[in-house]
Amino acid sequence: MLKYKGRNNNIKMKIAIITPTFPPYAGGIGQVAFFNARELMKLGHEVTVFTPWYREVQEVMPEINVRRLRPKFKYGNAAYVPALKRELIGYDIIHLHYPFFGGAEVIWRQQRRLKKHGAKIVLHYHMDVMGEGFLRWFFKFHNAVILPRIINIADQVIFTSMDYGQNSNAAKFQKKFPAKFLAVPNGVDPEVYRPAERAIGLVARHNLKPEEKIVVFVGGLDHAHYFKGVGYLIEAMSRLTAADYRWRLIIVGEGELKSAYQDLASQLRVTEAVVFAGRVGEEELPQYYNLADVVVLPSIDKSEAFGLVLLEGMACGKPVVASDLAGVRSVVTDGQDGLLARPKDPDDLATKINFFLTNAAEAEVFGRAGRRKVLLKYDWAIIGRQLNELYKSLSQPQKK
Repeated sequence: MLKYKGRNNNIKMKIAIITPTFPPYAGGIGQVAFFNARELMKLGHEVTVFTPWYREVQEVMPEINVRRLRPKFKYGNAAYVPALKRELIGYDIIHLHYPFFGGAEVIWRQQRRLKKHGAKIVLHYHMDVMGEGFLRWFFKFHNAVILPRIINIADQVIFTSMDYGQNSNAAKFQKKFPAKFLAVPNGVDPEVYRPAERAIGLVARHNLKPEEKIVVFVGGLDHAHYFKGVGYLIEAMSRLTAADYRWRLIIVGEGELKSAYQDLASQLRVTEAVVFAGRVGEEELPQYYNLADVVVLPSIDKSEAFGLVLLEGMACGKPVVASDLAGVRSVVTDGQDGLLARPKDPDDLATKINFFLTNAAEAEVFGRAGRRKVLLKYDWAIIGRQLNELYKSLSQPQKK
């Protein structure tokens, strides 16, 4: 129930955040859900996160109220969780992070009941889902049949950038109902991710040499993150074997595709130069960014809509190289805080990486520009206030 407190008539709300993944799973949507919840709680709201329960060890988060619901079945990051329908009555805001196959459908089927009890539904549209093989056909069906219905029931739809939204599968709905859509970017904690000296422990762990140029990639190595373009990155780095400097590529992440990437590095004869660091905890991740001379996100298609790792690298004062994709290019200002490379083009990717590895002074200028941008636009506290204003606007009586 809505409550009004304080002279500024600030509305305190009961908010349900629905997300397909959540920490400790190292996925972007879950990270966004976590920080959204944290900032909204700081603003005084009562927040509960609903996410599927998986067999993996679950991290206890006393600072966040997390309800992990057992799915009837799951496949990858999709999970059918019918228990949601009895959990969501009484919430003022239902904030659905999408894509969530199996969760979104439950909310769609229950929307009349939820709205009868006063709930407003916010659809947080993170990305299109492309897929490969059979999944491509499933996603095409979902986009044609289910997605329009989910957008229709939403009181507000959030894109992480209008650039991505206007190039996404939801673009035609945005053109038809522009007032229903707005952009709220992802963010980063600039106090956690900040410039620092290279951690001696990591330098020793990976046997890094002072003269080596370090390239860092952070992302999942599982099938769900096939679109991260790790293979193209390894191929691009192999183009630099004739360079007049030594380089190391550090790949932070874990998943069932790791062995395939290791095989590729072997085939390209760069095994010794490519470090697979595995899964890294949140406390160590900023240290990995601070090893880098450049941070790279070489994604290949629209499944990459933003790129949280770019913000994390920029917050640490590092120049970035990213694929020239809708949404991603809204984060990187080409020629100022990073460079954009053509997707699936290892030669162009190598050229952009090489620029920073051979121009240290320019790289430093780019890195400082990225840090300034993060402080002005992408602090999670700023994002929390934007969501707060959105929720308040939805809670106001509509003028007839």
